[in-house]
Amino acid sequence: MSFTIYYYIMKNSKHSVFKAVLISSILLGVSILLFSCENTISKEKKETVPKEEVVKVPETLWKLKTISPDGNNLEIKAIDTDGNMYDVNAIQNSDQDSFLDIEAFVSGKRIPIKMLLNDDKYAPVKAIDKGGISYDIKAITPEGEKLDIKGIKRFGNIISIKAITKEGVFYGVKAISPSGKLNDVKGVKINFKDKEMTLNGFGVFAHVKAIHQSDNDYEGIINPKEKLKKTAKGKKQRKKKDDFKNIIWNIKAVTKDGKNLKVKAFDEEGNQFDVKAIQDSYQYSFMNIKALVNDSELPIKVIVSEEEYAPVIAISRDGTNYTIKAITEDGTQIDVKGISRLGNIINLKAVTEKDEFYTVKAFSPKGKLNDVKGIKIFDRETEMTLRGNKVYAHVKAITQ
Repeated sequence: MSFTIYYYIMKNSKHSVFKAVLISSILLGVSILLFSCENTISKEKKETVPKEEVVKVPETLWKLKTISPDGNNLEIKAIDTDGNMYDVNAIQNSDQDSFLDIEAFVSGKRIPIKMLLNDDKYAPVKAIDKGGISYDIKAITPEGEKLDIKGIKRFGNIISIKAITKEGVFYGVKAISPSGKLNDVKGVKINFKDKEMTLNGFGVFAHVKAIHQSDNDYEGIINPKEKLKKTAKGKKQRKKKDDFKNIIWNIKAVTKDGKNLKVKAFDEEGNQFDVKAIQDSYQYSFMNIKALVNDSELPIKVIVSEEEYAPVIAISRDGTNYTIKAITEDGTQIDVKGISRLGNIINLKAVTEKDEFYTVKAFSPKGKLNDVKGIKIFDRETEMTLRGNKVYAHVKAITQ
């Protein structure tokens, strides 16, 4: 097009050269402007993808403390083989504080803290560095006594963590923000099996995180004489029967006018299947969400994608994928997607064609509410690969 205009001006104007240069410059400027706008729009779209941090805030360090019966706080430290002590903190690096990493700060390095597999009564909690180096995690009394920090009992996806005195008394472990907020410090499991992963030669039983407090029903039933059910070699153990019966929580998308929409899993033929949060123990602060397909409970994941919003799907054992959707009163299906990331949390919403976002919640039979979120354990894009699908985050029902 620019060549044709140039030729026409040269042929029909006394000032053809000047006009040609002028118009060519204008065309070049317009082209650059259009290219710049296109790149800006593309960049803005990419920033909404969950793999990018949508909101960043200055990093805040939460102190780890044990709470003794007399109300005193004991510091928690990482200790090397020479007795040197290092700080242990929960790290808030976004606007969310419901699911925070906990790390030891050792000589300029940040070392993840894990609960390990072993055959002892309780599970050790340690900071694990490269090369198989580990640091004990202890609470320090005013007299300098070092109290073990251990995983003492499992409730579904949560391992209760306590400081243990020589007399066998348990002290709760908390993360305390500079402004005085409190989070529980717990072991968190993604895998239903004992072994989560191997880290620098250590078998990991659970990931240690700081999560929102909740009035779970298990603290009063912890028995100091009972051994935590886990094995160092992944040996199978017979599940001990108890009186707890699974409680099924309904998953709903909540519209702006307060209507609750059913959330379902859909196969390629359009068949619908229930999606539920399953409370399988006395704790309900961190629950699995499953698609109930025939006789199977299928895990639901946020998938790595180049789309504007990340797909949320259920994955069967044979690799069949089921899309997760909310259903309006008139039968319209609305995709549930991962729309943004805040630290370890992926915000999940039902997204309409008009880009309206509906919050997704888990409702208990007694009216309790949990948030439905994508959870990231690792600081990397792909958490795992599940039957050919790259998993970006695990979908869970967590305390609001």
